[in-house]
Amino acid sequence: MSDTPAFRPQARSPRGFQDRRARDLRAERTILTAVAEVYERFGFEALETSAFEYADALGKFLPDSDRPNEGVFALQDDPDTENGQWMALRYDLTAPLARFHAQNRETLPKPFRRYAFGTVWRNEKPGPGRFREFIQCDADTVGSARPEADAEIIAMAAEGLEAAGLPRGAAVIKINTRKLLNGLLEAIGVSEPAQKLVVLRAVDKLDRLGPDGVRELLGEGRRDVSGDFTRGAGLPAAASERVLAFVTSPVSGSRLGTLGRIADAIGGSASGDKGLEDLYRINSALDRLGVPESQAAFDSTIVRGLEYYTGCVFEADLLLDTFDEQGRPIRFGSVGGGGRYDDLVARFTGESVPATGFSFGVSRLVAALRAAGREPGAAARGPVVVIAFNEAAMADYFAIAGELRSGGIAAEVYLGASGMKAQMKYADRRLSPAAVIVGEDELAAGTVTVKDLDLGRTLAGQVADNKAWKSERPGQATIPRVDLVAHVHRILEG
Repeated sequence: MSDTPAFRPQARSPRGFQDRRARDLRAERTILTAVAEVYERFGFEALETSAFEYADALGKFLPDSDRPNEGVFALQDDPDTENGQWMALRYDLTAPLARFHAQNRETLPKPFRRYAFGTVWRNEKPGPGRFREFIQCDADTVGSARPEADAEIIAMAAEGLEAAGLPRGAAVIKINTRKLLNGLLEAIGVSEPAQKLVVLRAVDKLDRLGPDGVRELLGEGRRDVSGDFTRGAGLPAAASERVLAFVTSPVSGSRLGTLGRIADAIGGSASGDKGLEDLYRINSALDRLGVPESQAAFDSTIVRGLEYYTGCVFEADLLLDTFDEQGRPIRFGSVGGGGRYDDLVARFTGESVPATGFSFGVSRLVAALRAAGREPGAAARGPVVVIAFNEAAMADYFAIAGELRSGGIAAEVYLGASGMKAQMKYADRRLSPAAVIVGEDELAAGTVTVKDLDLGRTLAGQVADNKAWKSERPGQATIPRVDLVAHVHRILEG
């Protein structure tokens, strides 16, 4: 035999990925079920596309390289041939929708309204709250250029977030349109596409850098604390101040008031006037849909997806007080967003197809709700545990578990090799509502002893004399076996 020790891999989760236990899965499923009901009530149908797409279908986010794996996880479907095509795990649910619509456009209803949820993967540097694998939930309308389609998505998103556990007023969807920003740039004489993009990127950094930092990026450029220099847009001082005045003006208390302020700032440009018309129509539709300013408001600082969105953009901002695990206040910020992307399907067909949608990360919304002290769904509960005293009675224990399951109660027989104390500890770790104890005397008498573990946990935190509490055995009762299901249901109902 070799003296070389056997290799033992280190037990560790891959970086940027996470394991989720019952609490997390229950929270995610609760949110998805509630949101799906809202989306279907609005007339959206469910769609599921495959996890992999051909890399060329995922679009311009991929670099020009021999192995297109920057930002995505990619492989070749037939690597032994020269014509093997690259496939990649989807990084969002919108690019697969564009491919699906282009592939099936002749048979789909027009417009096509769908919602989808599923796992997406991004090959990027992970960080706090930032993972390489997570679940997204999207809703999109493909084939309608009407601003009312944007308004409906916004209204549906507001109702969906409320159904997911955010009470009305706990989040606001901030709305803008790229046409307003384009109109502003027209008004100050910026027409070159590259310069426009630099201006938009500068505006998008307002929350992080503040007005002074954005002013530098609108001008000659900015040097950060590390010494790195970012070249600016090169705008004259007067033009920079006009952009800053537009994006930093206080938002009015009403959507109409905000539109009036924006109209004064735009100065009659063609793009700006079209953007204003869109927002007036969105406002009218939101009013008729019963969406108040507290849930949806116009905000000229919202930019999003500089090379992606083509018109209306919106972002859901969390307003609840949120705290980290140490109880320190934190700012959570955005919990979802979307907008109009009229060029995505055209990549496949060459024909412009208008589209608009909203997306949120399910895990991020779960984290936001928890940070605000609002656990999504009911607390994760374990099964009732039937304590196993001896091998000879195992058939009876399984019969009791079967009776509980037939009564609609999750139950299991303890199948470890430990004694009574360890079994009770097991039940407590499973967050079991009750333990069923059946010894020889109970079997002979047709009775069972039920220990209410929920009550025990509550009382354990209240009593001063733990020893006396244990001797009194609160919540423990010996009852006829025929009454077991009804008794446990009373425990579950609290």
